[in-house]
Amino acid sequence: MIERGELGKPTVVIVGGGYGGVAVAKALDETSDVVLVEPKDAFMHNIAALRALADPSWLPSIFLPYGGLLANGRVVQDRAVKVDPNRVVTASGEEISADYVVLATGSQYPFPAKTDLVDTPHAQEQIRQAHRALAQADRVLLVGAGPVGIELAGEIRHVWPDKSIVLLDVADEILGGPYRPELKAELRSQLIDARVELILGSSLRQAPPTGPAQLGTFTVTTEAGTEITADIWFRCYGVVPNSDYLGDALAPARRSDGFIDVGPTLQVAGQSTVFALGDVSTADSKMAGLAGRQATIVADNINALAQGRSDLAHYKSWGTAIAVPIGPNGGAGQFPGQVEIAGPEAIAEMKGREMGVGRLRERFGLVPETGAGVADDRVDVQPEIEAMLNK
Repeated sequence: MIERGELGKPTVVIVGGGYGGVAVAKALDETSDVVLVEPKDAFMHNIAALRALADPSWLPSIFLPYGGLLANGRVVQDRAVKVDPNRVVTASGEEISADYVVLATGSQYPFPAKTDLVDTPHAQEQIRQAHRALAQADRVLLVGAGPVGIELAGEIRHVWPDKSIVLLDVADEILGGPYRPELKAELRSQLIDARVELILGSSLRQAPPTGPAQLGTFTVTTEAGTEITADIWFRCYGVVPNSDYLGDALAPARRSDGFIDVGPTLQVAGQSTVFALGDVSTADSKMAGLAGRQATIVADNINALAQGRSDLAHYKSWGTAIAVPIGPNGGAGQFPGQVEIAGPEAIAEMKGREMGVGRLRERFGLVPETGAGVADDRVDVQPEIEAMLNK
């Protein structure tokens, strides 16, 4: 067992090195003995994953080694297999004692939006292989017309102006969820202008015979009888929270859909020293910028508890918010407090052109790059959204 941190600092074990986990670790690095448990050898900037699929020159920019993240804490490259309020057990058998635990394990999503490969060379090669297959395909089928399907259609169209792209969904409209009709209409209009064929309101009778991201011509039929011939397809739906590691004391907080219940202080239901944030929690919409805001609350509350204070900060949900790029220069979004939806220029400035790479690299102690994926002072997604909301 690892003892309490030196100099009386509380030991904070953060499970998961995604957007929320990294932000909490960075915020607590001076005040706590931080241990970040993450199986991957590098942070993958998932926001730019679809861009990297269409343009692999982005790959070096979106895999960021954890080595430069913390000045004082440490990163354990391992998978947490059991988490209790005061202990984290890893796959290798290491037991890490904790004064506080932060659950920031995010979610799984079908490739290429995310990958489950843990080492950078294999993950990058997986994306390159998918790119090579996609480059050879004349006809592309995207199953799922949510944010990922819409964004992937835009990335493909930007790089390959002449490919046939079909965006299919069982729902009658794109972008399912509690989003404004004006937003859906704007995105739909831009997709049509980009010559993306929309087939909505009917599921497939059978799955394609090839695996996702594999080259191979096939024909499938919708339940409504529409035939679709394509050379490659991608699954663009199916988020699953990563929460199957909870021990007996924490298991009651895990809902049937896998999300972890948290209160307004972001403490896990029924717990005082365990927090959860980001995709795995019930706190808010699933956006990287919002995970950063939640991380600030979690760090502040851990510092308060460590000082013996009970005046914990409350996280206030922003409500429905989303930014959906369609290529580097298109897209639309909606944010609370904004009467009008955000149009192509706002989304391109906020997210689409640079995908938030620049300042994220600085957070990991990396020198800014030149070329694809370079961002200037405007690229940190969270401050840009805040600026819009505060106008």
